[in-house]
Amino acid sequence: MASLRGLFEAVVSRLPQRLQPVARWRFVKFGAVGASGTVINIAVLYACQEFLLLQITDFHSRLNYSIAIAITLATISNFYFNRRLTWRDRQHEASPAVLVLFFKYVAAAGVSIIIQSLMTKSLSLYLHYIVANLVAIGVSSIFNFVANDRLTFRRSGGKGAP
Repeated sequence: MASLRGLFEAVVSRLPQRLQPVARWRFVKFGAVGASGTVINIAVLYACQEFLLLQITDFHSRLNYSIAIAITLATISNFYFNRRLTWRDRQHEASPAVLVLFFKYVAAAGVSIIIQSLMTKSLSLYLHYIVANLVAIGVSSIFNFVANDRLTFRRSGGKGAP
């Protein structure tokens, strides 16, 4: 998607000259995509917990559903933008179909999703559920980057696989 790349380059060009190379680093791009996913995650979590799922009266049951919906929507968004921005250079003609890549992305992110869910649930006993979710996202992000860099969007090998 040319407009996304153009938007990214326009933002980078406004940075001081010495910071522009850093902004092009893959982990920085991953972090920017993750930040947008975090906004989606938090907004959906809040909307579900405070408005959309109020018919579920038990707080923790409602939180389970809210977390699942929030993580699902953020994961779809993150996949799209990571594919188009973070790992754009690793797309090849021999790349698997988008649906196959999405399932690989979800499989690679699965452990971090479990970490995030369990940490949010555990920390919400002591912290506000939004703060608990932010902490959990931070911890799970490192694993998520490494897993997707090495598994989903890996460099092509001798057979042209992504």
